[in-house]
Amino acid sequence: MHIEPGLVDASKIALSYATAAAAGGFALKLAAETVRSAGVMSFFARVLLSAVLVFGFLEVRPHYPIGVSEVHFIFGSTLFLLFGAGPAAFGLALGLLIQGVFFSPIDLPQYGMNLTTLLVPLFAVSALAGRIVKPHTAYVDLKYTEALALSTAFQAGVVAWVAFWAFYGRGLEAENLSAVASFGGAYLLVILVEPLADLAVLATAKLLRSLTCNPLFAARLHRAGAPATA
Repeated sequence: MHIEPGLVDASKIALSYATAAAAGGFALKLAAETVRSAGVMSFFARVLLSAVLVFGFLEVRPHYPIGVSEVHFIFGSTLFLLFGAGPAAFGLALGLLIQGVFFSPIDLPQYGMNLTTLLVPLFAVSALAGRIVKPHTAYVDLKYTEALALSTAFQAGVVAWVAFWAFYGRGLEAENLSAVASFGGAYLLVILVEPLADLAVLATAKLLRSLTCNPLFAARLHRAGAPATA
């Protein structure tokens, strides 16, 4: 997970429940849109696929404790492009929960913070995609600059939320500021890598159109003009 245990003590942690509830409510709205446009089976299949990937990002791939948290390669924009906003949101929530319950119970008190930290940046990616990706462009045809903008939005959002929880929990002491700066600096590497990963995944999806143009993936992956939640 992301947030260091004890960063926010029990007397302040109620805020994380409120932010997670708000994020969860918006995720439910996106999920309902996906179900209406793509069907229940498509939605749950995408959630399962994205949850498996998220679990791999969190537990299997290398992750490094730096500053106030850990640096993970969680490819939020990639999940969005492949599965759509609603399924990606539930995949993040489920993958995070599985990792906490079965492999890192010490992180469960921070679940609300971690959930907020991942979901709100995902929602920002979805909103940004609606603005910068032209309606006649399928996601497999994204340019590097567009992929960079989406991945930067996600990773910058993660860093911003981690910083918020750190300052909320421990204030603005010099040591805390330094720890937050170290964490943010380390995430620059993720911002550099993720757009390349996005383009590689999209190029593969385009090459394997016969396997990826189906309800297991977002309609917009191959079909220009489809809504981001479809």
